Amino acid sequence: MLYIWVAGVGLAIGSFLNVLIYRIPRKISFGISRSFCPSCRKPIPFYDNIPILSFLILGGKCRYCKARISLRYPLVELLNALVYLYLFNQFGWTYTTLAYSCLGSILIAIFFIDIDYQIIPDILTLPGIAVGLGLSLAPQGLGIVSAGIGAFVGGGVLYLVAILGDWAFKKESMGGGDIKMAAMLGAFLGWQKVILVFFAAAVIGMIISLVLIYFSKKIRSTRMIPFGPFLAIASMISAIYGDAIISFYLNHFLRS
Repeated sequence: MLYIWVAGVGLAIGSFLNVLIYRIPRKISFGISRSFCPSCRKPIPFYDNIPILSFLILGGKCRYCKARISLRYPLVELLNALVYLYLFNQFGWTYTTLAYSCLGSILIAIFFIDIDYQIIPDILTLPGIAVGLGLSLAPQGLGIVSAGIGAFVGGGVLYLVAILGDWAFKKESMGGGDIKMAAMLGAFLGWQKVILVFFAAAVIGMIISLVLIYFSKKIRSTRMIPFGPFLAIASMISAIYGDAIISFYLNHFLRS
């Protein structure tokens, strides 16, 4: 029953993430206003807004104008639920599950927004820093000192990289959103894991970028590949497996 409850919460929050992903880049309020069809703008009734189930019942089309509903909507809902379930299976009913579930949801929203618009909104990262620091005060939390150092290291390292990149390429090489995102990651993960995030994101980014450049003429011409999605993927790897990876490295490569 706990797994069913966790999945249900994950699906419900995933549905809200779809609202954020659609509305934040378009500067539409996401407060108490009802969801609406992007094509005909008609409000969506609650029975057509049930995560995944409504998409299947409607055949992936709006009830009114029959416009196709993007497959991204059920994908985001399912992805968020799977993240929650995996974290719950790994860490149980603990602070770690709560903290990393919050982080995972924020990262999912950032992932899809950055892919489409090449922006990482402050409205996600700045409250995210506050949430990370706040959760660190929990009895089993990271600790405010570790979270603060993590935020400073995370933001500071990418700020330094941005300065060096601007100097080397004579143009802006990294946006401020990436820097604030890194500070948020440090607040949730601590300085050791956020350093791991940078290395993992660089490796993942290099591999995926080479593949995309090879197969996509558009990317070859613009060379515009957002870094946020790579940070998001690396962050979840670091959150779940970071302790094991760091321990392996220390035991096998720094052994005296």
